[in-house]
Amino acid sequence: MKNKNSLNRKAHFLGTKIRNLRKRNRLTMEDLSARCIKMDAESAPSVSYLSMIERGKRIPSEEVLEVIASVFQKNVAWFLDDIPEEEAITPTKGSGGGINGMALEPNFLFSKEILQIAIPEMLSQTGTSGRQFAHLLIRAHQEHHQNHFPDLERAAEEVGLKRLPLSLDDLIAITKQMGLQIKWFRKTPIAVLQDMGIDGSHVVTSFFDPPSTIYINQIMKNQPQRLKYNLAVHIGHTVLHDKDGMKNVLVTGRNEISPLQSKSTKTHSSGAGMDAQDILYAWRDFECSFFAGALLCPKVPFRQMLDRNGYEINTAKLADVSESVTMRRMTAASPYPHWHYFDAYAPGKLKAVYRGNGIPLPWGNMSMVEDPCQHWSVFRKISEPSTGTSAQISILNVGDEPRIYACESIKVHDLAGNSHVLCSGIDLNPAIDAQSKDALSIAADLRQACVTKGGSSAIPRSIKKDLMSVAKILNINWIERGIDNDARLICSRGAVCPRSPSCYQKCEAK
Repeated sequence: MKNKNSLNRKAHFLGTKIRNLRKRNRLTMEDLSARCIKMDAESAPSVSYLSMIERGKRIPSEEVLEVIASVFQKNVAWFLDDIPEEEAITPTKGSGGGINGMALEPNFLFSKEILQIAIPEMLSQTGTSGRQFAHLLIRAHQEHHQNHFPDLERAAEEVGLKRLPLSLDDLIAITKQMGLQIKWFRKTPIAVLQDMGIDGSHVVTSFFDPPSTIYINQIMKNQPQRLKYNLAVHIGHTVLHDKDGMKNVLVTGRNEISPLQSKSTKTHSSGAGMDAQDILYAWRDFECSFFAGALLCPKVPFRQMLDRNGYEINTAKLADVSESVTMRRMTAASPYPHWHYFDAYAPGKLKAVYRGNGIPLPWGNMSMVEDPCQHWSVFRKISEPSTGTSAQISILNVGDEPRIYACESIKVHDLAGNSHVLCSGIDLNPAIDAQSKDALSIAADLRQACVTKGGSSAIPRSIKKDLMSVAKILNINWIERGIDNDARLICSRGAVCPRSPSCYQKCEAK
């Protein structure tokens, strides 16, 4: 009886440890089972068996436990001791990223009435359009919610039935089911060009003409993945906004023009201030774009596909979507919340930004920066002639704290022929902390190694071991590739360059 009780006690602690590790790494039981299958298909536990293990109803065999231990980069002995595991880490909203909140003292200055007067005046004095400010508000909302919008996900899943990949024929069939018809054009109608204020650096790829016609540029016939995205956006406009009569115009090019911009709203937005329509149209831009990504890459099957493929950018080929859609959807589908995403044009234009981890921006998308740090992966990729992807480990001070980032970048071209760089990355500090390591201490040591070597350094062996363990737990292949390269110091502006001598001083000397 004593041995039986001891065994039950061990099963309870073992199950609790596995459950807490799984939750700490934000994995569902389906995710963990899939990771185990990837490690060893024969010994991997099913979801139901994992559930019984976590509840202490079953004691896993040695083979099963070895697979689970490999997923979490732990020794098997760690699971078998009688020391209870600490409670699972419960993330607190707003603790990791997004636009940091500001103190509301004196709070009377933040009253609705004062803000209604001050914001239009601020926009007028800074030359910021109402539409631009609206997109900043939406980005803050998106980052606050860590890019999770279940209502939009569900709406897309009801239309696409969680199919992955969706073929072009599938999307055309959906448009027909909704009573939409597709027509092709070679030359963009003058009225559309005038409404959008388009120049030679832009290409109108498609537009919606009420009540039920989608007009698509002929050049899209040779761009099936981009065509699919355009159709998905128009389907979203139909589902979410009931084809309410606005011209939903999609444009590609270096300068960002809102897909829902019309002549009347453009004229209004270019002046001082903003009105409710600015917020409405910008919000619909976001909703249609998010819906399109969720339709083409439904969350659960896409997460499983990413997991099987180690979050490689070439997952785009498996999903039959563009790299842009794949990299943006990573931020919403991944169980790890601390992502960032950039779509950058030279010399200093961010067309799209997501900062779920609150990473400071190297430049803005409304003003040029005179002293951007040139060591960001996205900058280096813009200036490099090389093709393919590049992975980088970076150390950046956020406030007074050093943080370790990993990212992968790829150079692509839009339909107007403009080259730009897509970059997906994650903040590694929370992942390091989740493994009961001191992330700030490790980041400080790596930062010092880079400072000593003039700004970049091979990652010291002890730190490399910790980072490699995190890479395997997160199952992101490009973190491992970044670890094999030199780590680089980066900063948000040259004036705060941590290098000695600073890059900013070098530029001034020239």
